[in-house]
This record gives sequence, C-alpha cells and structure tokens, in this order.
Amino acid sequence: MAPSIVILGGGFGGLHTALRLSEFPWSDGDRPNIVLVDQNPHFLFLPLLYELVTNELDDWEIAPPFSELLANTKVQFRQDTVQAIDLGQQQIALHSGETLTYDRLVLALGGETPLNIVPGAAEHALPFRSLADAQQLKDRLQILEASDKDVIRVAVVGGGPSGVELACKLADRLGSRGRIRLIERDDGLLKKSPAFNQTAAQKALDQRGVWINLDTTIQQVNAMDLVLTYKEQEDTIPIDLVLWTVGNAIAPPLKDLPVPHTPDGRIRTDVTLQVTEHPNLFALGDLADSKDAYQKPVPTTAQSAIQQADCVAWNVWASLSDRPLLPFRYTHLGEMLTLGTDTAALAGLGVTLDGPFAYLARRLIYLYRMPTLEHQLKVGLNWVFKPLLEVMRSASSNP
Repeated sequence: MAPSIVILGGGFGGLHTALRLSEFPWSDGDRPNIVLVDQNPHFLFLPLLYELVTNELDDWEIAPPFSELLANTKVQFRQDTVQAIDLGQQQIALHSGETLTYDRLVLALGGETPLNIVPGAAEHALPFRSLADAQQLKDRLQILEASDKDVIRVAVVGGGPSGVELACKLADRLGSRGRIRLIERDDGLLKKSPAFNQTAAQKALDQRGVWINLDTTIQQVNAMDLVLTYKEQEDTIPIDLVLWTVGNAIAPPLKDLPVPHTPDGRIRTDVTLQVTEHPNLFALGDLADSKDAYQKPVPTTAQSAIQQADCVAWNVWASLSDRPLLPFRYTHLGEMLTLGTDTAALAGLGVTLDGPFAYLARRLIYLYRMPTLEHQLKVGLNWVFKPLLEVMRSASSNP
C-alpha cells in the first residue's frame, strides 16, 4: 500500500515541501499520497504583503490559489482546518469531518499574531499577517481617508522588519495627512538586522516624518487612544488606527500536542527537522524550534522556511526509501526591506544596496522566489506590461 504524507500548512515551508516531494523519483508502487491542508484557498507570498497597502500589487500576484500552483503535481489539496491530531493512531481530524491517516506528518502551520498581551489590543488593534488582514487595513484606511479628519494618526507597534516596512508604506500612502508613530519597547529598531539596513531604514523613516518611540511599552489600547509608558512615565495619546506586528503564537491544534515544546510553545526538532522523539513527524517554519547542523538557531523567516522545506522533503523521501537522512544546513542569504513605494534596502552575501536600485533588485529576487515557473511568468509579464498600459490609458484620456 502506498504511504501517505500529510502536510499541515501551506505557507513557504508547507507548499515548498509539497512541491519538492512531488518531484522526487518515487517508484511506481511506492509513490505516496501527498495531501496539503490549509485553511485558505491560496498561498501567500508574505514579504510582498506590504505592497497591497499602497496598491503597488494586486492580490492575485502575491496570493495565487493552491489549485493553480499544484495543478501539474500529484499533490492533493484540502481547504480545511485541523481539529485534532492523534499521534497514536496517526490520524488528523479536520473540521469538515474528514479524517486523514498519515505515515509521515509535516507540521508547517506557521504562527499567529498574539493580540491578548495588552488589554484592548484584541478589540482595537489590527494584525498584519494575512490577505484578510491587508484587506481589513485597506478598508479602514479608505474610511479614514474619506473622513473630514485633517490628520490620520496611525500607531505601528513593533520595531522589527514588519513594523518598519509597514510604517514606511503607510507614510507614503497617507502623505501629508499621515501621522505615523512607530512604537518599540527596546532601545533601537531592527536590532537583529545588518547595520546597513538599520541605517537605511532610519533614513527612510526620517524622510517620511515617522515618529519613533523607543523604550516604550503599551499599557492599554482603546478605541480612540493609546496608553503608553516611557521610563515609568505614563502618557495617553489620541489614535485613529493601531497596527500590531509583534509576537508569534503557535496555532491552537499544536499547543497541546504531546511532543517536546519550548517554554514559548514552539516544537523542538532534531537537526534532521524531525520532531524530537517522534521520527515520523517533521516540523519547520515559525512553529519549529530548530538548530542546524552547526547547532546554530534557525531564524523564523521565509528564506529559512524555504531552505528547511528542501531538507524536510529529502528526509521524508529518504525515510520512506531506506536512504540516509541529512542534517539541515542553513545559509543566511541576507535581508531585504521595502522602505516605501520607491526605495528598499538589501544587505547580504557581501552586497549592500539601497534606494530605487534596491527596490528593483528586491522585486526581481522575489519574482524568482515565486513558487512555480508558471506564476513567475504571469507576474513578470504583468510587471512589464502594466506600466505600458497605464501610460496608454493616460495618453488616451488626455489627448
């Protein structure tokens, strides 16, 4: 009987694992049934989500449907959510009522933005992690832009890459009406980023007039204001919109899974990315606490997940075909930041670049990283011809 491989989560880690597994030279009798499960009908190219805020890109470009991406593979897709995982029976109960049985299980559900850390955040703050989040933000911005407010006050919580990128995009969208405030509880922005990107980001934020509050914690989020603490001094500021970009919570079905967890809930793995003490389980991406072959912690980034996917796919295949499993070796390729609608910063592999050329380089690199060649071609052609069509429309409307 053909083995069954179930992959939970269709983000970078899950989707690339599925695509890679479908390419391996399985023998006819041993070709497995591969099932990918995700609650959404589409994949999301998360690093380009910010471009939706400024209407630089369309939804279809960064969120192609799984049915399209998996069309030429043997991978089956289920749009569903996980209700329970029975490790003893090797079964997964889905909310639709379907039960999946597996020989190998890949956990790639990613994480969620926790909004229960500060009182009022769950009710009044918006996360920015999904296509629905981006659409909700755009809807809120449209309402504020259509209002009679002289200024639109937006607070972005978190001084990591997500917060910095979002603040720059919002500043460019809102222009002179925007009053963007970036709030970070540490004493600096982008503390884990290369120094070059830190400098470029600070320059971009300054040019856009973004207010930066360092060493600042949020005590309360209300409908119309924020309560902040800076060096034990409390202050209440008016606000129209709060965006939350900090924290990472593990998806509910995995919190109580009887496997080794870290104190923050992430699942521990061995260097082969097998879940510790569970050789038929693999974990990668945001939910995994992984170290590579050199015992260095693996960062929770898209590039990490893509590299982990190659290793997981190989090791799943190897474990089912009597081949040796390989330790995961992580290669840091650098960091790219979008810093508005016309500039970016790039630092990695000995190269540093900022400004419009970095903006173009980032776009081309991410185009190359699109999950399938077909989607790369569709998006690439659109990027080439869209500006030409806009020029033609402009010329025809202004004879």
